[in-house]
Amino acid sequence: MISEDQILNARILIVDDDRVGVKLLDEIIRKAGFKNVRTTTNSTEALALFEEIQPDLLILDLWMPELTGFDIMAKLAAAYPDRFLPIVVLSHDADQQVHYQALESGAKDFLNKPYDRVEVMIRFRNVIEAHLLHLQVHRHNKMLEDQVAERTRQLSDAQLDVITRLARAIEYRDSETGFHIIRMSRFSACLAHAVGVPELECDQILRAAPLHDIGKIGIPDSILQKPGALTDDEWTMMKSHTTIGAELLSGSQSEFMEVARTIALTHHEKWDGSGYPRGLKGEEIPLVGRICGLCDVFDALVTARPYKGAWGLDQTLDEIRKGRGKHFDPALTDTFVDILPEILEIHQKYNDAQEN
Repeated sequence: MISEDQILNARILIVDDDRVGVKLLDEIIRKAGFKNVRTTTNSTEALALFEEIQPDLLILDLWMPELTGFDIMAKLAAAYPDRFLPIVVLSHDADQQVHYQALESGAKDFLNKPYDRVEVMIRFRNVIEAHLLHLQVHRHNKMLEDQVAERTRQLSDAQLDVITRLARAIEYRDSETGFHIIRMSRFSACLAHAVGVPELECDQILRAAPLHDIGKIGIPDSILQKPGALTDDEWTMMKSHTTIGAELLSGSQSEFMEVARTIALTHHEKWDGSGYPRGLKGEEIPLVGRICGLCDVFDALVTARPYKGAWGLDQTLDEIRKGRGKHFDPALTDTFVDILPEILEIHQKYNDAQEN
């Protein structure tokens, strides 16, 4: 409900080129108890005053020099397309078609001059109350939207935490560190953002990329943890983690799960078609697969493993550049090098020393 104090404290703007009429209307409104009244007889000032005051009631004469009431309503409608515009039009024009046109142009009410003082104040109050109610509903909806957004953020954070913990558990069976999947997923989201992927899809990549090697759950420990070179049969089995992962993540209607499935299946494909499991080439490889594949290799090179030391940055970049157009998408490779400071910042923040 709107209180009487709220109504009487409403902001009112009168725009009319008739100085006598403006003065009379101002007196009537103030005698009714309203405190915040601004007036102008210059129609060209109307838009600036509206922006400044944000009135709860705009009383607008229809026929004025420079800008007519129709002109002002059209400009306000263009400037505030989603707003309830609390406009009451005053006019000596008794033509019913003019009334209709004014209402169609955005006026909430129409009063003929000369007007009855009691009637005019009732109509003014009605429009003021309607505007204040709209503002009240808007604030309430905004509060609910903020609450939903916060709850969604909390659920999203919880989802990411569960996914990351699951992915880290899988990585611990291999020689990877738990922070590898965090770095790789954040590298991937960063690179996706840099090449113009929409924010929502970048967020999906951030959450889906940790599952890129989920298929390793189906690979025997004897292969995952083998210290020496794999036999041909073992290598064939190892490569199947891409299809196993895709199968585990398939069958869902969720866009997120489809992104995760695509990453799991394609992050070992190569630009020149020499990758696996399907030997896709160039842009046949989905963008998310190309992004995550590059970021996965970079982190593997710069990070120490039981079977190798960490490569230096120069050596790693040389290797990445050598893979441009062969292993990696050329455009992605160039962008990755351009955003290297951001990549290194992520690597420093989630370095493996923090696990120990």
